[in-house]
Amino acid sequence: MVKIFVITYSTYNHINTVAESIVKGLEKAGVEVGRYQIAETLSEEILTKMHAPPKPDLPIIKASDLPEADGYLFGFPTRYGTAPAQVKTFFDSTGQLWASQALAGKPAGFFFSTASQHGGQEVTVFTSLPILAHHGIIYVPLGYSHPHLFDNSEVV
Repeated sequence: MVKIFVITYSTYNHINTVAESIVKGLEKAGVEVGRYQIAETLSEEILTKMHAPPKPDLPIIKASDLPEADGYLFGFPTRYGTAPAQVKTFFDSTGQLWASQALAGKPAGFFFSTASQHGGQEVTVFTSLPILAHHGIIYVPLGYSHPHLFDNSEVV
């Protein structure tokens, strides 16, 4: 059975809401899913001042967990067209996997949340691709396979 890790970072749980729908779809298709979150780097004091809700009860992903999966879906919010610092910190911990090319040939995709309809989703993918490329991970985009991606008749 194929094993996919759905790995998220979410300050306000928006990404986790999206992730749960993704997990349901994967499981319905017969995929074994590992669900993880990326460790928070902000202090409780800062998170409280930001009115951030508690983190979900999910295991924290470690770099050493990654080789167990056949592929990955990474979900996180955009921060000025790039991944949040927490995501970068996690990937900075994967140097040993990079050196051994332990993740080479595995597929991965991204999903994002932004504060506006055209809030940097595409550029966030572009700024995240070098991480995958260095690891030899194969980026699998969704593309414009869904008709709603062409519909701008409603501004959210």
